[in-house]
Amino acid sequence: MRIGADSGGTFTDLVADDGRIVKVPSTPTDPGAAVRTGIGRLTDERPALLAHGTTVATNALLERTGAVVTLVTTEGFADIVEIGRQHRPSLYDQWVDRPAPLVDRAHRLEVRERLAADGSVLAPLADGLPDVPADTGAVAVCLLHSDLAPAHEAEVARRLEAAGWDVSASYRVSPEFREYERTVTTVVNAYLRPVCGPYLEQLAGADGAADEVLVMGSSGGLMEAAAAAGTPARLLLSGPAAGVQAAALVATACGFPDAVTFDMGGTSTDVCLVLDGTPAPAAQREVAGVPVRLPSLDVHTIGAGGGSIAAVDPGGALVVGPRSAGAVPGPACYGRGGTAPTVTDADLLLGRIPDGAAFGSLGTLDRVAAERAVDAAGISAADVVRVVEAQMAQAVRAVSVERGVDPAGLALVAFGGAGPLHACAIADELGMAAVVVPAAAGVLSAVGLLVSPRRVDRVRSWPTPGDLGGLDEALADLAAEAVAEVGPGSGPVTVTTSVDVRYAGQSHELRVPRPADFPAEHERRNGFVRDDGTPVEVVALRASAESAAPTTVTALLGAASVTAPGPADGGEVDGPRTIVRDDCTVWVPEGWTGSPGPLGSLVLRRSAGRGAA
Repeated sequence: MRIGADSGGTFTDLVADDGRIVKVPSTPTDPGAAVRTGIGRLTDERPALLAHGTTVATNALLERTGAVVTLVTTEGFADIVEIGRQHRPSLYDQWVDRPAPLVDRAHRLEVRERLAADGSVLAPLADGLPDVPADTGAVAVCLLHSDLAPAHEAEVARRLEAAGWDVSASYRVSPEFREYERTVTTVVNAYLRPVCGPYLEQLAGADGAADEVLVMGSSGGLMEAAAAAGTPARLLLSGPAAGVQAAALVATACGFPDAVTFDMGGTSTDVCLVLDGTPAPAAQREVAGVPVRLPSLDVHTIGAGGGSIAAVDPGGALVVGPRSAGAVPGPACYGRGGTAPTVTDADLLLGRIPDGAAFGSLGTLDRVAAERAVDAAGISAADVVRVVEAQMAQAVRAVSVERGVDPAGLALVAFGGAGPLHACAIADELGMAAVVVPAAAGVLSAVGLLVSPRRVDRVRSWPTPGDLGGLDEALADLAAEAVAEVGPGSGPVTVTTSVDVRYAGQSHELRVPRPADFPAEHERRNGFVRDDGTPVEVVALRASAESAAPTTVTALLGAASVTAPGPADGGEVDGPRTIVRDDCTVWVPEGWTGSPGPLGSLVLRRSAGRGAA
């Protein structure tokens, strides 16, 4: 048996390759406990494969519970993690502070050395290294220009590893230009290794959860548990990336290759643009105010979910999130001692979740407790829903309108436990073409873990931005490295290559398949007239290799035991109507009609004669 297990902030979702589904409350203090509990409910035998989406890395960074890190860098660069860039968290707030660096000043060490970008030695590497403080849990090494000339950094890393330290070196973790982002990414990786390593080793060990454990990376592919333990900074988008992959496949099957995925869970909402069936990629993302320069899907996350707490701020305005009731105690209506009003409480009071309906393993929700929580806060359920839906509509704009794409031509793929409750209102607000609710929508990220490929991403800085001689050969070499890392026995391998390109004089770049594709993409993304008279520069090369997924979306969502989101008789449904399933609840508002779609999905459209709001 092969199982996908997605550990979320509120629930841990598991899907078996025969289509059976289990949803159990997450166990934040020991995430593996919920995974094991769910596996035990699916099978009495040890699974052959566990494909895992984990929040361990993300939570450690958000909660600042990683290791004590010592940074070793080139003389004169110890403060780069604190100086950062000119960006301020809030431009007009003079009291706001940047997040504190993950390395304090006492743990930043400098070594005497200097290499030029072409690898020539400006100052030789000193014989000795500074003493690493005894309380250090991991060491990050990032020397100047090591993305292009790693000789000195590799030697420093070798010496530290020989002394017994756990070392993350930037030339292995993030060999890209921009010293600040490369340094911080390496520090993040070092910060997370002592936390994620033991967890993944326990999950994948001889007495672990399955014969083989694969872990979802931020770029939308599975990797070996050992590789994930070594580079946990690649796991910061683990679960959400899996959901995006499955949603893109379902949307394409339903005739909507252009879509926005909309994953609303218990603590957050994740949205991602999909064009021509492919989720948008990103070279960098920010987590807890920290830039992480590693390949990922371009997922935009906001702190708005079913468990998001509603409150009145000091100025008298209603705010929803980012604080969440989480798995413990959860929304007031869960009956676990929660007293703060949440989005789920509001949905129950508005009738989107019907009274008396069983809510998975929680049983019947407590309407009286929800009323008590909302009344005590002096707010209305309708206002809570309006506020959270406005926030989520803005998130969809961020990945569509702000990317130069008109949302009117897109479908909204709604999943997560709460996504199908709010999708139609957001599609109405933005005039989107349709809403697609996949089968197993409430556990789609777990589905995505089983239908995503094994994937390896490689990146390399390009040393001569204005000189493109030898570019094709370098891309071929990089692709060969990615294919070799996927390894034998994984089936046919698909390779894609791309380049990061900018106009000469620009500070930022766009990813395109080839330099010749850049002017058109620049015009689409920015709305500027293309400048064919200005030369283009290549600053980085990228290659990705993918091999077969554990199963296919057709095989999994076609399994008889997977719960489809549509009406029980398989026919059409007119709003207003609530459709309650084991894994999610679907709200079809007045003016919307749903009909069955491929792979057990429900496709919702505005009723005939009713245009976009």
